[in-house]
Amino acid sequence: MPKSGGWLNSVKVVLGFLELALGLKFLSIADQTYHWGILDREVYLALWIIIFTLMGLYLIGKLKLKHDDQLQYIGVPRLITAIIVFAFVIYMIPGMFGAPLKVLAGYLPPQQSIDFDINRIIRENKSDTKILEPKELCSKPEYSEYFHLPHGLKGYFDYEEGRICAKQLNKPIFLDFTGHGCVNCREMEANVWAKPEVLDLLKNEFVVVALYVDDKTKLPENEWSISIFDHKPKKTIGKKHADFQISFFNVNAQPFYVLLDPSIELKKPEDASKALLTAPVAYNLNSNDFVSFLKKGLTEFKKRNYNN
Repeated sequence: MPKSGGWLNSVKVVLGFLELALGLKFLSIADQTYHWGILDREVYLALWIIIFTLMGLYLIGKLKLKHDDQLQYIGVPRLITAIIVFAFVIYMIPGMFGAPLKVLAGYLPPQQSIDFDINRIIRENKSDTKILEPKELCSKPEYSEYFHLPHGLKGYFDYEEGRICAKQLNKPIFLDFTGHGCVNCREMEANVWAKPEVLDLLKNEFVVVALYVDDKTKLPENEWSISIFDHKPKKTIGKKHADFQISFFNVNAQPFYVLLDPSIELKKPEDASKALLTAPVAYNLNSNDFVSFLKKGLTEFKKRNYNN
């Protein structure tokens, strides 16, 4: 091992920059679950761009801190690290204007939180493309002031409300158990949901219901639910949805995608097996598998309607 000295101080400073950047991730999750609105996507990205730019300047000797030795020359490992850091900064800049930044999808606040999203502007003003055409819902979704779906999708954030609409429209339910702090959920949305065939199916053939299991928003007392699993009252949106997932599907992991027949009410755990159109799926970045999952559920739903 080399002796301690200036190089070790440099390592500590670089790790300090990384710790500061990663600390924003955990603050961002709290910001989303409590809906503080402090760290929207562009604010988060701006802070990361500044942090990693300062790190790059430090690596090439343009920024010095206390206890740093005089940098006589830049070694190859340090230079390569600086190049990687500056490349990362350049990669993040388009994200300020709505670029999806799929590599970082799981570590950034949701795309919907950005104010100036060029893709959203184009989507909202492009009416000649079927896949981007917004679909009307049966009613204004409850909790829509707190939650939004990606890629311009329209849907609900309460299961019963979504079920009633799906029954009215005669469409199957696409039930998405998700969370603000769910890295895999954001990766699925950025890399799988965004595929044209997947997005087309979700927009035109299903009623999407997204249930956030980690949200801290308190429910009014008349909306508290008593768990059929642990018999305790659930007083927040997140606990209500997490209990629903555990009670009816015996799963407590996200993402978890379920296709359901809206004509069957879920009153008892055994009702879930009757309502299922196909086996639920979890995290899988293979979009072809996800399309097969959606089509299989859709075929079963149409079969049930035909038989009825």
